[in-house]
Amino acid sequence: MTDKEMLFEYVLRLADDHLVLAHRLSEWCGHAPMLEEDLALPNISLDLLGQARSLYSYAGEIEGKGRGEDELAYVRPEHDYHNLLLLELDNGDFARTMLRLYLFAAFMELFWESMLSSKDEALAAIAAKAIKETRYHVRHSAEWVIRLGDGTAESARRMSEAMEDLQPYCSELFETDAVTEFVAKQGIGTDPATLEDAWQADIAKIFREARLDGDGLADGYQTGGRNGRHTEAMGFLLADLQYMQRAYPGMEW
Repeated sequence: MTDKEMLFEYVLRLADDHLVLAHRLSEWCGHAPMLEEDLALPNISLDLLGQARSLYSYAGEIEGKGRGEDELAYVRPEHDYHNLLLLELDNGDFARTMLRLYLFAAFMELFWESMLSSKDEALAAIAAKAIKETRYHVRHSAEWVIRLGDGTAESARRMSEAMEDLQPYCSELFETDAVTEFVAKQGIGTDPATLEDAWQADIAKIFREARLDGDGLADGYQTGGRNGRHTEAMGFLLADLQYMQRAYPGMEW
């Protein structure tokens, strides 16, 4: 890949991550276990969608082929999405949803903080806005992880099961390749592998309060999302996500 193609790929990955998780969280609208969460989860989803829009718009500028945020977000085939597998999995129950949100938000908080010093002014500006929202995502989801993990026998059981379900997918957060090595060398982006130790330290504090065992959480083995190889869940997700653009090509709000 050329330098421009690697930067495009790096930004596109970030955009795909945020779009896919935004969609998953939006599925809780009207179904959350209490009114406060029926408002909080869609609002977090909107934060993530806003970040995705900024990233897709910038990716389109880098690519220079006339594709805007809608084209990049809604009309690509499944194998052209390069999001983390962790984010496309079905929501499962509320415990699994909150644990996944926390694991990703804790990573992104470290990521956006590192991106504040990016030599790419557009990415640094996106990071400056996103970090404020992400800190709230961390705080909100961490409170639920603690509440459920250190709650009733039933809530603790569900949180433990969520840990088992998500553990195989966590190592993909820290995968590195030629794209991440390039942007890190240029001072443009962050190599995710450099964030693993800090992420482990951050989540360990929350897991201690939640009475959860987080040992080996980043020793997962499921991978492929960055290369367009997805789980079965992705096809069903895209069927919902892309319906309007597929049914009414080129429509705009």
